[in-house]
Amino acid sequence: MFKIFDILAFLGLCTLIFWLSNQPSLPVPIVFGIQDKIHHFIAYFVLGILTWRSFRHFVTPSAVAITSVAFCSLYGMSDEWHQSFVVGRDSETLDWVADTLGAAVAMQLLPRFQTYLKSY
Repeated sequence: MFKIFDILAFLGLCTLIFWLSNQPSLPVPIVFGIQDKIHHFIAYFVLGILTWRSFRHFVTPSAVAITSVAFCSLYGMSDEWHQSFVVGRDSETLDWVADTLGAAVAMQLLPRFQTYLKSY
């Protein structure tokens, strides 16, 4: 049961990120300069956790964290490439860096919460 939930949550967030990237603009008021980088970091932090939860069913325990970060980084890169084709959007390397850092930080913090996360 949890395996299906893990996979659906992972696929759902990937779909949401893709859909948001396909919008010409997002109705988010800009309060300060690096706000979009923080949004990227948080989104991919959550994606990193959902990726770990999903991949742990298919990848060896010793490789699940690095595989999760690699997937999130590649997904972030493809997201930025996709945005370069959307009218009104642009692609930024720093967005991809924020994506990768979000997933990497999630993997660094995950061992502290692993006992809690395994119970769900």
